[in-house]
Amino acid sequence: MSVSSTPTSNDACLSIVHSLMCHRQGGESESFSKRAIESLVKKLKEKKDELDSLITAVTTNGAHPSKCVTIQRTLDGRLQVAGRKGFPHVIYARLWRWPDLHKNELKHVKYCQFAFDLKCDSVCVNPYHYERVASPGIDLSGLTLSGAGPSAGLLVKEEFEGQTSHSSADGSHSIQTIQHQPASSHPAPSPALLPPPDATSSASTGGSWSRGSGFPPNLPHQNGHLHHHPPQYWPVHNDLVFQPPISTHPAPDYWCSIAYFEMDVQVGETFKVPSSCPVVTVDGYVDPSGGDRFCLGQLSNVHRTEAIERARLHIGKGVQLECKGEGDVWVRCLSDHAVFVQSYYLDREAGRAPGDAVHKIYPSAYIKVFDLRQCHRQMQQQAATAQAAAAAQAAAVAGNIPGPGSVGGIAPAISLSAAAGIGVDDLRRLCILRMSFVKGWGPDYPRQSIKETPCWIEIHLHRALQLLDEVLHTMPIADPQPLD
Repeated sequence: MSVSSTPTSNDACLSIVHSLMCHRQGGESESFSKRAIESLVKKLKEKKDELDSLITAVTTNGAHPSKCVTIQRTLDGRLQVAGRKGFPHVIYARLWRWPDLHKNELKHVKYCQFAFDLKCDSVCVNPYHYERVASPGIDLSGLTLSGAGPSAGLLVKEEFEGQTSHSSADGSHSIQTIQHQPASSHPAPSPALLPPPDATSSASTGGSWSRGSGFPPNLPHQNGHLHHHPPQYWPVHNDLVFQPPISTHPAPDYWCSIAYFEMDVQVGETFKVPSSCPVVTVDGYVDPSGGDRFCLGQLSNVHRTEAIERARLHIGKGVQLECKGEGDVWVRCLSDHAVFVQSYYLDREAGRAPGDAVHKIYPSAYIKVFDLRQCHRQMQQQAATAQAAAAAQAAAVAGNIPGPGSVGGIAPAISLSAAAGIGVDDLRRLCILRMSFVKGWGPDYPRQSIKETPCWIEIHLHRALQLLDEVLHTMPIADPQPLD
């Protein structure tokens, strides 16, 4: 949408917001973008020179030099917009420049006097006072392009305000939808996450290249669709790099088992995928299932409703699940319709609490949904926390005086009780993926839980469960007991 004339700081807030909205990159939802821009324009209304700098920077795409655009730094450094907290310079850089930006990828330009990292009382949010760089802490020397690198699917946080009827079931927080889209077909490459030289090609860590990083154009997009470009730029698999396994136990015979559900009822038998088939397809066709293919179309259910039947017709080519390395898992959406995933790994990558988001994976997107090493670290941490909390709780019940490291008082007892309440089932959830076809759930849908969606699958990852068994043998935790 074109704007006939660029507004100035003397114009009404509404006109300025409208103009700045026209330059957003489309990553965030319209409602969230509008709230974020309105909030910023109102803060700058008394600082006309800074507001003019913002308008100039955004409407010219940084073509003209502009001053710092500052807002007051909050106590924790984060800004709350429409019930969601984030670092202010990251929020506005995503809005107007890089919709798939990670918070660790920004570096301020030298002439920025109030950059976020300078820890001033004011923070500059001018998106053109920051440059996108590879994530810190990653050795960029000797990197090779991996055609199977993490997806360039956009991590776009969707905001859904004003839908009070769609609050979460327990009322404690609102689950949000995060979108993962296949890379666009523009010539410039989407930032590709690349494995460091000391990791396998399926490593979870990676650096994100800026679009102006000097790399040749037309690099492969990480959604499994390669664009034609000179042969010397074709991706190279880094298969020669070895990473020792987490466990010396032999790999299980089956790398995962998949259960299919309609609403809250399992339909058919659980399908086990042998370790000899690292790639399995789950589709909606009626062919016999076996080996590397689980066909949902041939499963019958006497309680199936018309709505479920309609949804099943749209599963189509479904999804491909791929096990890499010792037990990392990637998903490729082959269906013409998006799939919705519950993934603690993606929650963490998007900066969300575990279980705090539903991830919408668009057709053709190819994305990592499970990282075995991260899962192993989480289970070790949670088991250790639960064990320590249970011991501390038992000591408190016995009347023992807390040690010097404890805080004392009521609040610690509450947190101890919560930590001691971590059971084996909580740890098992770390080893499970859930995915619904066609229909989503969460605050923007009438369905609050995946168990209210017409057709979905639950994937138990056997190597992760095997590691959990080892962790529980070294750090046994009791399931929480009811209080007398």
